[in-house]
Amino acid sequence: MLILITYDVSTVSSAGQKRLRKVSKVCQNYGQRVQNSVFECIVDATQFAKLKIELANIIDEGQDSLRFYLLGNNYKTKVEHLGIKESFDLEGPLIV
Repeated sequence: MLILITYDVSTVSSAGQKRLRKVSKVCQNYGQRVQNSVFECIVDATQFAKLKIELANIIDEGQDSLRFYLLGNNYKTKVEHLGIKESFDLEGPLIV
């Protein structure tokens, strides 16, 4: 299933800046960045549960925000893009 993760991490302190880097790194392990604080990730239910736990352990719920949008398995008809920074097909072949 495709999930969209958005986050807003307070960076007024060095601890917040560190949390921001950690959240970004965890999200990069599961998908691709499509905007500064937005990631598209194709995961199964187990991976999604693990991802939420990892991120919940990083953020400060009193200062930060995470949002998860579950777009499901038929996401290709639900996502449209305009402008630069076209994303790549996460399920397509990887050419190195």
